[in-house]
Amino acid sequence: MSKSLNNLQPWGALLLRLVLGFAMMYHGWNKVIPAGGFHGGNTFSAIEHHSRYVASMGLPYWLGIVSALTEFFGGALLLLGLFTRFAAFLVAINMLVAVVMVNRHHGYIGSEYSLALLVIALMLFFYGAGVCALDRKFGFV
Repeated sequence: MSKSLNNLQPWGALLLRLVLGFAMMYHGWNKVIPAGGFHGGNTFSAIEHHSRYVASMGLPYWLGIVSALTEFFGGALLLLGLFTRFAAFLVAINMLVAVVMVNRHHGYIGSEYSLALLVIALMLFFYGAGVCALDRKFGFV
């Protein structure tokens, strides 16, 4: 039984990668892409808005830029399975900051989603992308 389950590990890594990548891109979209799109208006308004929010928590303004880009582009890298361990490491740090600085006031109920994403990112950091990833195709494993 365990040998059969071990054969499914690449599919488990793929599912975790896809779920984490989609979740990060979804939450990063509004932080990177302006509400009206890139035409007509300030191209960086979404990142500026997020950076001001991050700065209001006592963190450096530039950390908001890093956070937004990590969520969006880190999620894209995870979906592709490209530079997976690096992207998972950045996402794990991002989620750790989210748990400590944003969700801590809400207790476990308010932080369980961020904790789950943090643990998925750590698993991908330790395990790697699996066989169904561009990392494997390009020999980055």
